[in-house]
Amino acid sequence: MANQNSTFMIQNVEAQWPRINKPYRFDNAENRTVPCDAFDDNAKYEIKFRMSKDQAKALYLGMCEAYEARKEKGWPEKVEMPFTKDDDGMYTYKATLKGAYGKEATLKPVQYDSKGVKLPEDFMLTTGSTVNIAVVFVPYNMREAGISLRLKAVQVIKYVPMEAQSPFGAVEGGFEFSSEDNPFEVVEAKPATNVIEGEFGEEKTPEPKKVSKKTTPKPKKSDADLAAIVDDWDD
Repeated sequence: MANQNSTFMIQNVEAQWPRINKPYRFDNAENRTVPCDAFDDNAKYEIKFRMSKDQAKALYLGMCEAYEARKEKGWPEKVEMPFTKDDDGMYTYKATLKGAYGKEATLKPVQYDSKGVKLPEDFMLTTGSTVNIAVVFVPYNMREAGISLRLKAVQVIKYVPMEAQSPFGAVEGGFEFSSEDNPFEVVEAKPATNVIEGEFGEEKTPEPKKVSKKTTPKPKKSDADLAAIVDDWDD
């Protein structure tokens, strides 16, 4: 049975918008999530992930077991399934870790490769990568009851390289680059020696034509000569 302090492993899920290389917070003025100091308000590490129905069932079961083990008097009997179901039948949820608790900054989640080797501190995990996520279940009952997933570590099973995102949309009827229309493509030119020499009054002397000498055919052997050869071979 799961409990508050045990580590639960969420395996082979798809990372979505991971922000675990440093603390981040949402900036209302910029209307986006930005890097921040660990002690800033609402600073946290976060990774969203997509999982199959079976994976979601296994995770929800572990969460319910942890809630049951920690549930105090007056808490709701159970917690509702918190995952978001996507149009393709997959489920999305998240694991987080606060940047600090009180006056003490938290240790940021450790990232490992598929062999268990620790990745560099500035490693940037990407959306679409396949990962294992180690979490601790933290049941609570405040305005509502639930179980948060406190992020501990991430193992990268399959890494999707980061690609630069264009800020522009497609424009119909506009310029389209094609390598076939490259004006700087080098084309091997035919020698223009004769033309150049002609322009400067210098005619190139044509090479003399080779004349093949006619060879005098050897005299054809007479029938008598051929008969003599045959007669000698037969002796």
